Amino acid sequence: MEKGVKRVMIVDDDESVISVVKKVLEANGMEVTAVTNGKDCLKELEAGFKGVLLMDVVMPEMDGWDTIREIVKKGLIDHVIISMLTGKDEPDTKMADLKEYVLDYIKKPFKSTDLVKVVNEYLSYLK
Repeated sequence: MEKGVKRVMIVDDDESVISVVKKVLEANGMEVTAVTNGKDCLKELEAGFKGVLLMDVVMPEMDGWDTIREIVKKGLIDHVIISMLTGKDEPDTKMADLKEYVLDYIKKPFKSTDLVKVVNEYLSYLK
């Protein structure tokens, strides 16, 4: 990761969530990549994205857990921190074998200030 560059990828099929998260994080000096599905997330990682992934759990075709499995299988996990961003009340049972790859579970709705604080903390782990 380039020194000083704060990269975040939001992976969510809800355009309104993408819009809000992108606006909040960009206003706090972060470079945000937004994709609406797991396949596009994988493409960005294969193209060299490094940073924090905010991954929705429930998405059509490939859910967040299946996307993480592919990230690990393809060896794209280095220099990436994954946090689930979801409306679900409790972690999914599909998470069981992926705990070592997921740093956090952020429940929607969230406070903008809390999201910025947490993402900045994750970014500091990548330096």
